[in-house]
Amino acid sequence: MDALGALTSNTGRLTCCHRYKEKRMIFKRFNEDIDAFMARDPAAQSRFEVVLCYPGFHSLLYYRLSNWLWRKNWRLLARFISSVGRLVTLIEIHPGAEIGRRFVIDHGSGIVIGETSIIGDDVTLYQGVTLGGVSPSVDSHMQIDQKRHPTLANDVIIGSGAQILGPIVIGEGARVGANAVVHKDVPAGVTAVGIPARVVMPRDKEKAKEFVAYGEPVDGVPDPVLRTIEDLRNQVTALMKHVDELDNRLDGDVGGEGNAEATSGDKQTKQKVIAASGGQS
Repeated sequence: MDALGALTSNTGRLTCCHRYKEKRMIFKRFNEDIDAFMARDPAAQSRFEVVLCYPGFHSLLYYRLSNWLWRKNWRLLARFISSVGRLVTLIEIHPGAEIGRRFVIDHGSGIVIGETSIIGDDVTLYQGVTLGGVSPSVDSHMQIDQKRHPTLANDVIIGSGAQILGPIVIGEGARVGANAVVHKDVPAGVTAVGIPARVVMPRDKEKAKEFVAYGEPVDGVPDPVLRTIEDLRNQVTALMKHVDELDNRLDGDVGGEGNAEATSGDKQTKQKVIAASGGQS
């Protein structure tokens, strides 16, 4: 009996110690979340303001609780608490999603995070973002426990209104600009903008890893389509200069009335090329 009593006592101590560590870890997570809001939102004046007035932080509280219940297999209660959180904050986070540390939702209204979404540490989302799936609903029973939603690596920033769709991966440190529609993987450390999203780099590549509000650098990013058009215009300009040089040589080397028609024809051809390119002679 003494041995059994000692074993029971030790087991009780271990359980209490484990519960104490869990509570300490939860409190540490909440402190980290508040610090993250303070660090990334200049409008935050105090920690109490974040706790009392920030729906993004409130949505995290609902998520942490519903996710704990989800992992304990209390699925219905988890979904109910998640629904209450959506009504209060206008932010919908499925309790089955996996969210890392220091997650910041700025403003937050209209955000949707799907069940199989995975979000790393130090990620920032702005209002109107969707982490959604693209699988058809006609065979939904075949998609249970399948990865249907995006994965966001550490330090990712998603601008307002962006739609991240499907089981794709947004690489570490990547930025997605406002209102972009992303349905392909985005490499680490780059910026994706547009519909559909295209990968671009900021003009100052040294600033690519800095925190950028809404995922859009203030100095802008070069549009790859416009850059291609500009390259083509430069090539046409160089071609026109070369044609002018050939015309000058032809005029200097060959004279006479018989060559006037050929020279005139060359000049007409050059003018057509200029008109087609939108340039000037």
